[in-house]
Amino acid sequence: MSNKTYFITGGGTGGHIYPAVAVADVLAEQGNNIYYVGNPENLEFGIVKNKGYGFLPVEVHGMPRKVGFQLIQWAFQLFAAVIISLGYLSKYKPDAVFGTGGYVSAPILIACIIKKVPYMMHDCDAQPGLVTRKLAPYAKAVSLAFECAKSFVNNPNCYINGNPIRSKFKTLLKPEARKALGLLPNKLTVCIMGGSQGARAINDAAVDVIKTLTNKYDVQVIFQTGRKNFERVVEQLIKIYPEYESDKSLIVRPYFDDMVTVLKASDIAVSRAGSLSLSEIEASGIASILIPYPHAAADHQRKNAKYMLEQGASLYVEDHDINEKTLLENLTLLITDREKLAKLQGAAMKLAKYDGVDKIVKQLENLV
Repeated sequence: MSNKTYFITGGGTGGHIYPAVAVADVLAEQGNNIYYVGNPENLEFGIVKNKGYGFLPVEVHGMPRKVGFQLIQWAFQLFAAVIISLGYLSKYKPDAVFGTGGYVSAPILIACIIKKVPYMMHDCDAQPGLVTRKLAPYAKAVSLAFECAKSFVNNPNCYINGNPIRSKFKTLLKPEARKALGLLPNKLTVCIMGGSQGARAINDAAVDVIKTLTNKYDVQVIFQTGRKNFERVVEQLIKIYPEYESDKSLIVRPYFDDMVTVLKASDIAVSRAGSLSLSEIEASGIASILIPYPHAAADHQRKNAKYMLEQGASLYVEDHDINEKTLLENLTLLITDREKLAKLQGAAMKLAKYDGVDKIVKQLENLV
C-alpha cells in the first residue's frame, strides 16, 4: 500500500485539537505524510510543532454573532483563508482531509468542497457545532461521539465512534505516570483542571482548598490553571499558602501538553464537562467532580455532566455553586469513602471507548 498524504485540521481548544492529533498519530505510524492546518496563534501550533508534523497556517477566528463591521471583516478573513487553503490543496495534493470541527477547520473544508477533495469530519459533542452542521452534508463521512448527535447532521454516512483518544490511555500505567510527574506511587492523587482555557470559578475554589488537601488529607494535587489564569492563581496562592512552591505533593502549571500522563496519574478529576475531557476521564478509569461550563453552546456541557451522573460515574456541581465549601465537601466525600470512590471509578471505566481512533482511520482510508 503506497503512502498517502493527509491534511488534519481542528483547533482553538483541546476538544478540537487532541482528537485530530490522535488520528494524525495513527496515520503517521502507518507511514503516511501528515500536514496539520491550524491557526498559528492558537494552542494547536505548539502541540503540532512538538509532534513534528508539517504545520500549514490559516488566520481565521470565530464568527461574530452580531451583524456589523466585525462580521464583514470576518467574512474577508474567511475568504482569504479559503484562498490560502486552495493553495495548500494544489501544492500538497492530499488524498483526504480529516477535520474535527470548530472555526479553524472551516477554510480548508470549504476549499475541499471547491476542489472536490474528499473529507471526513468528527464532532465530539451531543449537539454538533455550527461548522459541523453546515459542512457535514458535503463530507464523504461523518464521525460522531454521541448517537443523539445524528439528528443534527444531514449526511447518510454517519458513524458513532466515540471520541478518538490517544493510544497511550490504553498502555500507560498509574505508577509510571506518577513517576513521570515526580509524584509518590501510592498516594491518592487529585487533578484539578478547567479545560485548555482554564476556568476561573474552579481555580478560585481550588486555591482555597489546596493546602487542606495536601496538609490535612495527605493527598497529591495536580492543578492546571489554564494559561490566561496562571499569574492570578499564583498571586492568590502566595497569599493563602506562601509555602506552596516547596510542597512536593503539589504541581501547579498553566497547561500540560501531556494530559494522558496527568489523568493516568490521578484517582479523582475536578473538571469541566467537555466531551473529550469526559472520554479521557473514562479511559483513565477515574472518578470525577464535574462543573459544567454554563455558557457552552446548546448547553452541551450540562447534558454531558448529567449523563455521567446518571451512569454513576461522577459527582455534579453547578458553576454558580462551586466555592471552597462545596469543592471541599465533594472531595472529602471521595477521599474518605473509598468504596464510593471505587464505584465511580468502575462506572467510568465501563463507559470508556478505546477504539474510536482505529474506527476513524479505517473509515478515512475507505474514502481514499
